Amino acid sequence: MSIANCQLSIIMSCLLNIETSTSVCSVALSMDGEVLFEKASFDGPSHAALLGVFVEEALSVLKMKGRKAPDAIAVSSGPGSYTGLRIGVSVAKGLCFGFGIPLIGIHTLDILAATAIEKNKPAGDCLYCAMLDARRMEVYAAIYDAFLTPVRPVSADIVEAGTYASFLEKGKVCFFGNGATKCKPVITSPNALFIEDVHPLAVNMIPLAEQAFAAGKFEDTAYFEPFYLKEFQATVAKNKVLRGLD
Repeated sequence: MSIANCQLSIIMSCLLNIETSTSVCSVALSMDGEVLFEKASFDGPSHAALLGVFVEEALSVLKMKGRKAPDAIAVSSGPGSYTGLRIGVSVAKGLCFGFGIPLIGIHTLDILAATAIEKNKPAGDCLYCAMLDARRMEVYAAIYDAFLTPVRPVSADIVEAGTYASFLEKGKVCFFGNGATKCKPVITSPNALFIEDVHPLAVNMIPLAEQAFAAGKFEDTAYFEPFYLKEFQATVAKNKVLRGLD
């Protein structure tokens, strides 16, 4: 997938974009490449309360433009927060069924990487490592070149000093996303660069969603599920464990 292709594709479409893969909840509406509406909350995981409100506001803007429905719904498909992804995909699927329109899934790490590449221009010869926090010293990560072409596919990485040594030995690597901050003290190579404040936001999905729409790359709405990478593992609260020992 090329960023250049995304930018060159002028798509006559109206897309509602939903991103809930992290603690940030965001929605964006675009029409023919123009951003009509965008809203994001950075106040923590409150997707269940906010997402419906944001979507309603976006659809109100659409009605003011004389449109009853968007042409498609694009949703961040993961990896990321299990609960956040479930909420986002559930709302997206409901809208698709209600309006009778197709569903587009956009990988969360693609959104992160596209955002970082755009933010880091002109970057020169540099690789981009998108990281999502997966607790402790584990991250969901993928590596891209400056044209958003995958260099190494997504995987669950335990971050140690040598985890990305094979890439850092060859040149500069930019690390970013909510998993990068905790890795900064561990990845000490002089070729390691860290880009701050990069989040997967709905407004940054627009070029990727437009490209998918133009290519007719739609999901099977009935059977589509988020890409979790790892199975969800429920944990037991400490107070319940302690009561069980009494």
